[in-house]
Amino acid sequence: QVQLVESGGGLVQAGGSLRLSCAASGRTFSNYAMAWFRQAPGKEREFVAGITWRGTNTYYADSVKGRFTISKDNAKNMVYLQMNSLKPEDTAVYYCASRFGVATTAETNYNYWGQGTQVTVSS
Repeated sequence: QVQLVESGGGLVQAGGSLRLSCAASGRTFSNYAMAWFRQAPGKEREFVAGITWRGTNTYYADSVKGRFTISKDNAKNMVYLQMNSLKPEDTAVYYCASRFGVATTAETNYNYWGQGTQVTVSS
């Protein structure tokens, strides 16, 4: 049973930073891409950032490029999302996701999901 567990969410003021973590367990994640998605109230879930299995390639939504950084530690089966210069519009539930193969931006391509962690940015 694959399990993804996010942590690190919380309340932060605009301009602040948060670091989200995603712990993966239940199988060997060789050749699995990882990604972060988010869903704001009343909106559809959207891609935020993705990273290839080896961590050699990363991908970002335009809205977070230059502010967020995705990284991973394969030895620990961990994925991270460092979020800087946070804005109120970054408020959402953030989800960790995994899929076999290359990282993509389409949520339908991801097989495994965490339960989400709430990030709230106050103005």
